[in-house]
Amino acid sequence: MTSVFKDLRVIELAGVLAGPSVGLFFAELGAEVIKIENPATHGDVTRSWKLRTEDGDSDTSAYYWSVNFGKTVHFLNFSLAADLEVFYELVKGADIVISNYKLGDDQKLKVSDDILRKLNPGLIYASINGFGKDSPRTAYDLVLQAESGFMYMNGEAGSPPVKLPVALIDILAGHQLKEAILIALLHRAKTGLGARLSVSLFDSAVASLANQATNWLIAHHLPEAQGSLHPNIAPYGELFQTRDHQLITFAIGSNKQFVHLCRLAGMPELANDPSFSENQQRVIHRTELYDKLKQAIAGISFTEIYEACLKLDIPIGKIRNMKDVFELGEARAMLRSFSYNNKAYQAVSSIAFKFES
Repeated sequence: MTSVFKDLRVIELAGVLAGPSVGLFFAELGAEVIKIENPATHGDVTRSWKLRTEDGDSDTSAYYWSVNFGKTVHFLNFSLAADLEVFYELVKGADIVISNYKLGDDQKLKVSDDILRKLNPGLIYASINGFGKDSPRTAYDLVLQAESGFMYMNGEAGSPPVKLPVALIDILAGHQLKEAILIALLHRAKTGLGARLSVSLFDSAVASLANQATNWLIAHHLPEAQGSLHPNIAPYGELFQTRDHQLITFAIGSNKQFVHLCRLAGMPELANDPSFSENQQRVIHRTELYDKLKQAIAGISFTEIYEACLKLDIPIGKIRNMKDVFELGEARAMLRSFSYNNKAYQAVSSIAFKFES
């Protein structure tokens, strides 16, 4: 990966996931990223978020390393004047500060944007909050998934609401802040001026509702939990078991793909059936369609159907656990190795694009 930001200094005051994911992005692109942690509170809280299987004596966790490799950690307690002065000196040579303080805490600690930009007028101060910069609410990803509609829509039909298994709202907010920072860097390159940036987790979640939002706003369809099924497309998300007991799913987004799937399943006539020939009819009659395809696919081996789908450009996915995922060459290529306390670790890169100049 290019070191396009090798002359950039980023100071990370943020903890948990959203803010640190932004710091990791810049670290992987060559920036000097200094993560500030408070020794009085034992650093970033995720250091203690350990699985049952992790070493209880270690000062880090697997969760912590998901977004914190490649950074330099400075332990500073801002309630101590000497530590605060050390921080101020770092800020004078910084380009970006990333924070996620609760309302008013940045002022109490004397690290707010107005204070730091007096020290460094060209500074880009980028903050993440839960429900807007003027809201005092503590916001974890679970709360945002609940408040923004994601949990209501997630889960099987008739089941209680279910959160997504990754902190998706944190990740989305991190992407929003990255984009804002990149715009601010471009603006600074043109004008020499710094900037104040603010991203809320709630706004990031709502901005990501995509078709589910317009399904309600335009079509007045209230999205309900329906497992992996897509409200607008069929078959899409139904699970099928092959002859050798592998779970697969299809994302059939066009009539052409549906025709190929019907032929592969040994039922070409389905593609001409008025109940299934067009996508909207397939959505209406998806249960009947699923029953027919399920029976046919149960007689085909995974390898046979997977290879045929790849050849015919039928979107197919195998349901894989984490072990399966990281046996794929494409996933292994995303791994980054690092060491800490003389131990070797691996984590997933935050960079999913290729850059060539």
